[in-house]
Amino acid sequence: MALPSLQPIRDEDLPEFCRFLTEHLSNERTPEAWAEAFRQNWCPNKPNNGFMIRHEGRIVGGIGAIYAERTIRGKTERFCNITSWCVLDAFRTQSGRLAMALVSQPGFHFTDLTPTEVVSRTLQFLKFKPMDERHFVWPNFPWLPAPPLATRVVSDAEQIAALLPAEDAAAYRDHRHLPWLNHLAVGHGGRWTYVVWRKTRLKGVTGAMVLAVGDAELFLRGRLAFGGHLLLRHGLPYTRIEARLLPRLPRASWVLSGYRNKVYRSDTLGERDISNLYTELVALDLS
Repeated sequence: MALPSLQPIRDEDLPEFCRFLTEHLSNERTPEAWAEAFRQNWCPNKPNNGFMIRHEGRIVGGIGAIYAERTIRGKTERFCNITSWCVLDAFRTQSGRLAMALVSQPGFHFTDLTPTEVVSRTLQFLKFKPMDERHFVWPNFPWLPAPPLATRVVSDAEQIAALLPAEDAAAYRDHRHLPWLNHLAVGHGGRWTYVVWRKTRLKGVTGAMVLAVGDAELFLRGRLAFGGHLLLRHGLPYTRIEARLLPRLPRASWVLSGYRNKVYRSDTLGERDISNLYTELVALDLS
């Protein structure tokens, strides 16, 4: 049998590749939904959408990639987020070729934020590092402090865009079109930070999962007002966030553990620099 060909996934290949994902990875998502995730305009001159292998003209495996540019501590950094790694059983020996083709691309930090156990172990063999898998959880209470101590929580789309600092405002513009995400500006003392959340469930109870915060210290200062907003506006009794996104465990919180580790590979960045934004966690509706 001839060795299957390894090819980059070009934009014109997305309809075929995404049909492959719907048929062989998850039929809960349409090919169009898969394709929209790869078409996010987050990286100028992205090199590809991942890599695929063909045998006798048909796709028999592939590994997707979502690319993004972000500014971290004043420097532009380029990211490649691995997603949707799927290979037919008869061609599993080709899986390594896909992974090596992707991670051999120079100039990128690499992430996989939804790996299976097998994928996580495979990527750690390729020098990916596991991130803190713990979550912090705290209850939301009504919170109506009097000025001048009041923290403001703003949900109006136009106000958010006007209030946020430049880097947060850019992230907001890049994600505001995704209908499954919720966006807020949280402000205290004339300073504002961006907060992205979506609904989650814990032991059958619906709450809020915070996916990203622009300024972690400012978020911690305003978390009671944020929780009050979630409770009074959305009826959500608790807030949940990955431990790695905060500098410390907030008071009156508890720790959940036992989750699968997200992984990343970078020579210069730490796990707190790895954002859930600009990845499959937000590009796909995973609720």
